[in-house]
Amino acid sequence: MTVLDIIQPDNPTLRKKAIKVSSFDKKFQMLVDDMIETMLDAPGVGLAGPQIAESKRIIVVHLPEDEEEFGDEAGVLYAVANPKIIKTSRKIVNGVEACLSIPGYAGEVDRHEMVVITGQDRYGEDIRIKAKGWLARIFQHEIDHLDGQLFIDIAHKIWRLEDESEADNTKPEIRPWDAEVVKLQKEREAEEAELRRAENE
Repeated sequence: MTVLDIIQPDNPTLRKKAIKVSSFDKKFQMLVDDMIETMLDAPGVGLAGPQIAESKRIIVVHLPEDEEEFGDEAGVLYAVANPKIIKTSRKIVNGVEACLSIPGYAGEVDRHEMVVITGQDRYGEDIRIKAKGWLARIFQHEIDHLDGQLFIDIAHKIWRLEDESEADNTKPEIRPWDAEVVKLQKEREAEEAELRRAENE
């Protein structure tokens, strides 16, 4: 298995709608293995095909092995081709998300508390998954990737995480796509301020 490069917003593949997986051959099995290895190495809890520059509708998901927090879902590994959300809960919950393709940023995102997903497993067999809580959030985040949507597009609030360079009082690395995220961050802050003003009138 190989650890693949995770692309960032300056790569246009991240913004394209991924194509349906139609072949579950040996090459596809190698891709799934490499995606799992890449996700675990990062480390992360989910990874979508477009994030490793493969415009295919395939995601891998893995909750940490913490039974106290995640119960029976702890450590379970999912590989889902052509995932589709067919049912959602009415209840929406707000939570903090980050992304391996947007290192250094986090945001507050509303998600359905429960979702039901259909698709195929890595061998092409039909599967159906009911996910709740944190697992449901991960699935929604990864499926968004397959349609070219990032969490920063729908976050209510976005902020920069402190990294080692900032902790050492050195200038953080400026990446080509940072300006896009900062612009979105300022837009969300302006929207938040406008809402507060409206509530106080």
